Amino acid sequence: MFTVQMEKECGCFKKSDFQNNMQFESKDDALMQAIEMTKDMNEEFCRKHEFSVAEEGNVFKIRVEERGRTGCCGGGHCS
Repeated sequence: MFTVQMEKECGCFKKSDFQNNMQFESKDDALMQAIEMTKDMNEEFCRKHEFSVAEEGNVFKIRVEERGRTGCCGGGHCS
């Protein structure tokens, strides 16, 4: 079994029709679902967060980061 798991359920995710911890028999089906969810959330949600997919064993974890802080520690010296 393969799982698509939301790392942290933001408000937009909770209000959406998406489900957390969805189970799939096929790795390809799970990956395609995670990619599609990530794409939809990045385009349709409030844009406060940015979503990405990371594979961790049999889990495709959808990660959540604040927009504009990706790859930056937030200390003000990265820009």
